[in-house]
Amino acid sequence: MKKLAAGTLFAVLALAGCGTDSNETGTDTTSGSSGETESTSIKVGASNVPHAEILEQVQPILEEQGIELEIETYQDYIFPNQDLESGEIDANYFQHIPYFESQIEENGYDFANAGGIHIEPIGVYSQEYDSLDELPENGTILMSSSVADHGRILSMLEAQGLITLAEGIDKTKAEVSDITDNPKNLQFETDYEAALLVQMYEQGEGDAVLINSNYAIDAGISPQEDSIALEDSDSPYVNIIAVRSGDEDSEAVQALVEALTSQEIQDFIMEEWGGSVVPVE
Repeated sequence: MKKLAAGTLFAVLALAGCGTDSNETGTDTTSGSSGETESTSIKVGASNVPHAEILEQVQPILEEQGIELEIETYQDYIFPNQDLESGEIDANYFQHIPYFESQIEENGYDFANAGGIHIEPIGVYSQEYDSLDELPENGTILMSSSVADHGRILSMLEAQGLITLAEGIDKTKAEVSDITDNPKNLQFETDYEAALLVQMYEQGEGDAVLINSNYAIDAGISPQEDSIALEDSDSPYVNIIAVRSGDEDSEAVQALVEALTSQEIQDFIMEEWGGSVVPVE
């Protein structure tokens, strides 16, 4: 199946029992003892960890405002945008800005960034070595096949002194071919699905594996404690709420972003993940 079933969720209410309209979040008018009242609902697609867990903390906040939040969880980076475009979900929360922009460019999505929520520093992991300095000559580095992550990873390795990238390039779009100096002659393998990198690390494949923090945390791996190097927390790769263009001004979307950036949720993120996930200030 392309999606996992979500956990305990609030049921989405929609007009005449149908799904949400492709241009706005759903509403439902119900009759009560005092007459008709209107409630708003929003269905958000998210990665399991940390995105869905953060959204679960937001559910009661939105409920107090008469907004019912349904969470649809995903295990990949492709279907959340496809389902957003089709109207199956109203928003998604799983991707950082460079990936979001690359998907719009590649697929022609008419999406909008409704707001930045947090950063997940990417980490370098190794079963054999305790630091980047220990990596051997001709060592193998395993990376995600997501081109949007390549610039991020290569910039991090350059900052750590392992490689040098060509001058004048946009480093958010850097590729392995842009490496001009590679003293250890590291071999970069870039054809792995991001979700499989945890398994490859646990099996001891490669000399080092670059893993996105959401997958690491979901597998019980601590980016702070288990990585041999971690991306700086001032990374520009902010995870956002993505919506169809025009929906960023809807009541439900604005309430969602406000709740996600509230002090209550920022405190939860820091207490729950201790720096492995960093809220946007």
